[in-house]
Parts: sequence; structure tokens; C-alpha cells
Amino acid sequence: MIRVLLAEDQAMVRGALSALLNLESDIEVLGSAPDGEAAWREIQRLKPDVLVTDIEMPGLTGLELAQRIQRHELPMKVIIVTTFARPGFLRRALDAGVSGYLLKDAPAENLAEALRMVHRGGRAIDPQLALEAWSEADPLNDRERQVLRLAGEGQSATEIASQLNLSHGTVRNYLSEAIGKLGVANRIEAYRLARQKGWL
Repeated sequence: MIRVLLAEDQAMVRGALSALLNLESDIEVLGSAPDGEAAWREIQRLKPDVLVTDIEMPGLTGLELAQRIQRHELPMKVIIVTTFARPGFLRRALDAGVSGYLLKDAPAENLAEALRMVHRGGRAIDPQLALEAWSEADPLNDRERQVLRLAGEGQSATEIASQLNLSHGTVRNYLSEAIGKLGVANRIEAYRLARQKGWL
């Protein structure tokens, strides 16, 4: 039996994925979570074989969840199922040890097959996205990405500094570095470009 936990913030999608996977004789959905932090708690409690997660979720994103699983060296596989066909996301997912990356518009049977492949120790990556992922490297480091994401959400440098326990000057330096690396005029353009590329 492949024991699965689902993490997805849209209730209807979560229910549909659960119903779909429960039709398979060799897959058992242990539970589901509406956000990353809830998923992390369920991972500790249920110890699934495979986590199937979206990327964009409140609190903790699917990528951050995968990074946390990797950091704690938990013996489980991660498959991301997302609408984001962005090469930057795939590269970051692979760096975080993710074994599968599927798009939500793929045929439904692909997910069960991906679960089996990943459970056996293989990888299940959308082939078109895999080709694109290696065409352009993400120039941002983790801290620049974090600061830029908060700036793009409308937070001031002072608010970001307070939230991340950094000095105001350090936050300004990170923003300036990100703007320079992306070759744009300001933080708004930097945020927009990085989102479009899948680097945030």
C-alpha cells in the first residue's frame, strides 16, 4: 500500500484528489491538510510514504514544506501538483528533493502512475517543463527571494526587517542585490519578473 497525505488549500481540489486516489487498490489517502503548517503536523502524526502538495498555500508553501522535509531527513517522497508551469519552480523543487512535479491540467491517471513511480524510487516530472527548467538559472539566493516576496506583498523595508530579524540596512541591501541581478528598475518590477519566472 502507498500511504499518501494531501496538502492543498482549495477544498474542492483536495476532495477530488482524495476521491480519485482512493479508487486505486494500492493507494490509501491517510488524510489531507489545507495549508503547509497543518500538513507538517499531519506528516509528524501520520508518517505517510508520499506527500502530494500544491505550491501556493497559506503560511508555508509546498516548496518550503519540501525543504523542511529534506532538512529533517524524513523518509518520505514529495510530489508537487500545481498550476504553475514555471521552470524556476521546478528547479527549486528538485533542489528541495522533490521526486515528482505534475501540472493540474495533466490527465488524472498520471497522478496515480506518478505515485507508483516515485514510491519505487523513480522520478515523475512533466517532460516539457523539465526541458525548460535547465534553460535559465535562478539568480536569487534564499534570503533575497524571501525579502523580495515580502516587498512584493506590500511590506516596507522596516516591516520586513522586523519580521526577519534583520537590520533595515541589510533588507535594503538584499532588495538592491535582487533588483541588480534581475536587471530591473525597482522592487515592484523585480517581484513581478521573479514571480513570472517562478523564482519566488
